Amino acid sequence: MQFGFGMGPDTSWMREELTKYGVEELKTTDDVDRAMKEYKGTMLLAINSVCGCAAGNARPGLGIALEKAETKPDHMVTVFAGQDKEATAHARDYFSEYPPSSPAFAYFVDGEIKAMIPRHRIEGRTKEQVAEDLKMVFEAFSGEKEEEKTAE
Repeated sequence: MQFGFGMGPDTSWMREELTKYGVEELKTTDDVDRAMKEYKGTMLLAINSVCGCAAGNARPGLGIALEKAETKPDHMVTVFAGQDKEATAHARDYFSEYPPSSPAFAYFVDGEIKAMIPRHRIEGRTKEQVAEDLKMVFEAFSGEKEEEKTAE
């Protein structure tokens, strides 16, 4: 971990681990609202964290899932717990029926929460197991989007 003078740990590499996969950072409450209102179809929200299970399992697990999954979310966004605190708290308002958890993944279809992978499904598991959970969620809800298109 890198430390600067008068600053906490440098988290830029933790952010880049997600943005390199095309995950958009939501750093403000306005960013969160925009994504929730404008992004139609499927959306994965990754709640990033500095903890070891995020570094060792969640972020790499997402990379593996994206590499291997036949079905991927239309949109991928992230908030960073403990770093972008207001954005994270506001994002959690969109799935308040679930207790706060980081790292975690929330999966939406047209702005409606459909699945949650909380910390206890990440911590103590391998990145490959996390990837399998993510792939399962991607595939489980891809059909809802297709059904809506054919119904129109």
